[in-house]
Amino acid sequence: MLKAKPFDRRAIPHDATEGMWLAPDGHEIRHIDWPDPPAGVALRGSMLFMAGRGDAYEKYLESFEHWRLQGWRVSAADWRGQGGSGRLGNDAATGHIDDFDLWVEDLATYWSMWAKGRAGPRVLAGHSMGGHLTLRAVIDKALDPAPDALVLSAPMLDTFPEQLPLPVKRAFSNLMVRIGDDKRPAWKMSEKPGASPGMRINLLTHDAERYADELWWREHRPELELGPGSWGWVKAAYDSTAKIFARGALEDVELPVFIVATRVDKLVSPAAIRAALARLPNAEDLTFGKEARHEILREVDDVRNKALAAIDDFLARKVKG
Repeated sequence: MLKAKPFDRRAIPHDATEGMWLAPDGHEIRHIDWPDPPAGVALRGSMLFMAGRGDAYEKYLESFEHWRLQGWRVSAADWRGQGGSGRLGNDAATGHIDDFDLWVEDLATYWSMWAKGRAGPRVLAGHSMGGHLTLRAVIDKALDPAPDALVLSAPMLDTFPEQLPLPVKRAFSNLMVRIGDDKRPAWKMSEKPGASPGMRINLLTHDAERYADELWWREHRPELELGPGSWGWVKAAYDSTAKIFARGALEDVELPVFIVATRVDKLVSPAAIRAALARLPNAEDLTFGKEARHEILREVDDVRNKALAAIDDFLARKVKG
């Protein structure tokens, strides 16, 4: 294994390629292709990483470099309506979508183009909302060719409050969409209703330096900043969650799935992740406790390295060239 050199988390490597992919309806979606594995590292296959709500791939550059040194040819793309891929709401701050099916369709079309002609196994990875959507695409059998494995980081399989049944949350979000503009913000700021900007780091990571990297990228690439979700997004999220937990949906996922999560997540439901793990027939997990917050791949080294090692081990065992 090639030892990693010190990595600059605030710079795109000179040999990485950023560009725009044109969806069939003409919407521009930003993507990045990471440098190929260095000389001396055998190519194992390709990995496509999809970030979470309000995220951007810049936050995960360090993880891309880790996987590159393991032999993976890594790519990432924005979801339409966030990052450098435009907006779908009334303003630049609110994250809106009418239906998660649109994101699943984007992923399916992009995956088909991306996967064509790639040698070796193809792995799909997603964080938070990206984990939700990549799992949805697999459940829907929307991806051709099918991925060889799925890696999910703190997947958003439901949101808080956990004690409210999903039908109740769906009914309430439907009501909020009917009584007003579905593109209006569902909360005021940050990732979570009621959370102030100063509390944000306490939701995401214990690592102050990695947290500061995101703020640096937002300052230098202002188009990356995104605030609360819309009521339309909330409704769409609950509708999509119902599809994931529909009878037989998770049981029908045949490919290997690895989930890294934390029992103390304050942004996505740990109970929903446990429920999905119990139903997925070919799933493994690494679940942390209070030592990890939501962004496990951007946690302090002890946590992050343990998570990456577990993912590496899973891919070594489950994904053969």
